Amino acid sequence: MELAIALDFQSQTPLHQQLYEALQRAILQGILPPRYRLPSTRSLAKSLGISRNTVTQSYDRLLGEGYLATVAGSGTYVSDRLPEEFLQAKAVDPPLSAMRSPHSLSEYGERLAKNELALQPEPDVAINFRYGTPNLDLFPVKLWRKLLSRHCCGGREWLDYARDFRGYAPLREAIAGYLGRSRAVKCNPEQILLTNGTQQAVNLILRVLFVRGEAIAVEDPGYLSAKRIFASYDADIIPIPVDASGLVVEKLGDREAKLVYVTPSHQFPTGAILSLSRRLALLQWAQQTGGLIIEDDYDSEFRYGERPIPALQGLNGGNSVLYIGTFSKVLFPSLRIGYLVLPEHLVEVFLRAKWLCDRQLSTLDQYVLTDFIEEGHLESHIRKMRSHYDKLRQTLVKALEEFFGDRVTIFGEKAGIHLMAKFHFPLRDEEVISRAESVGVGLMSARVHYLDACDRGEFIFGYGELSEEQIWEGIEKLAVAIHVVKVGITHLGIH
Repeated sequence: MELAIALDFQSQTPLHQQLYEALQRAILQGILPPRYRLPSTRSLAKSLGISRNTVTQSYDRLLGEGYLATVAGSGTYVSDRLPEEFLQAKAVDPPLSAMRSPHSLSEYGERLAKNELALQPEPDVAINFRYGTPNLDLFPVKLWRKLLSRHCCGGREWLDYARDFRGYAPLREAIAGYLGRSRAVKCNPEQILLTNGTQQAVNLILRVLFVRGEAIAVEDPGYLSAKRIFASYDADIIPIPVDASGLVVEKLGDREAKLVYVTPSHQFPTGAILSLSRRLALLQWAQQTGGLIIEDDYDSEFRYGERPIPALQGLNGGNSVLYIGTFSKVLFPSLRIGYLVLPEHLVEVFLRAKWLCDRQLSTLDQYVLTDFIEEGHLESHIRKMRSHYDKLRQTLVKALEEFFGDRVTIFGEKAGIHLMAKFHFPLRDEEVISRAESVGVGLMSARVHYLDACDRGEFIFGYGELSEEQIWEGIEKLAVAIHVVKVGITHLGIH
């Protein structure tokens, strides 16, 4: 698994020293646990963009001091026993722990009644570029079934009520370790609250922290479902524009926003990645104003040709960031296990809100997911799917460029399982969607994710559940349907 390590290429401290200190710190803090297998020197050097010799120097020093150990023919691992002078484990003290008549709605109910969800029905088409759905055919179902059987045939604790409303403790420990390695998130398991997906996490944040009429800043365009939740709480929604470097933080200015909702590692839907300078500026804004940042890290596991990007939460220790993640994209949507990483001072009140909301998630699913992570299956599955999605991404980009040329601009193709494309021809979005559907291709306009919802010729192309052949055929049919190319003269294919 790639390690999220930040190196300062402008520093006077040699890179091998920076890498040594970063790895040593991760080992001492338990982010890299005993017997954790480190990437090869070649792999880590490629991931970090440094020389292999630099990595080798750092590894050799850690080996010499007893932090690492090598196993012939297997690799380099974190030692079971660390140098005596550093064995200073610190104990972590745990934090303190009538529906109305349908004829008379609450104010919240009235707002819901006036704001329809306006869900789009799935088109009856052979090739659907819907976004957000992973490839379920490649999920290791037999392995998952085996893990399920392991617990079903064992004890019966999973049939009872949960003992800890945060979620199964070993699962939270596994998630904390995974987030520390892959996203540089700084947290202990007690800061993690398991949720019924991202939606519940956002709802809990609003229920606990938001007062009616307060302002919430959102990316524009941005994630539609989050904005619908904000509207249901009667928030004053402030749109902040997005460009190629993500949220334009300077546009926050003196706006008195209580919360800012962002998708910094793969902005939805444009795919922009929030630059480091803007990440630091956003954290500074939160510190100066007392505002809080909701960081939705929904699919950052899938990056193509980019270094691992540390989460916003890890840049300031999480004091002003509420970090949300989910297993819906990396595993399967119906699992419905997400997580909310909270600042320590907010854990207790969120725990009470969660208890009042739904008490607990499926204990059996939590047991299975724990084994799936601890036995290395999660990281193995992510590596496999990243390679698979990268091929699909390259096919989609090539097909769009081949069939549309300078009539299309592509955004956000470096991460995730969708990209956004802007077409440069005089057709309304609905006309493009209608023509696509007439030839068996499903498309979705990006306009619903803007607050003003007007035509821009921008469309979201999800590719996670399609094959390379389907992608190529779908783009070819789309080009024919909107008369970019003529029927009978297309001959391009996958090579």
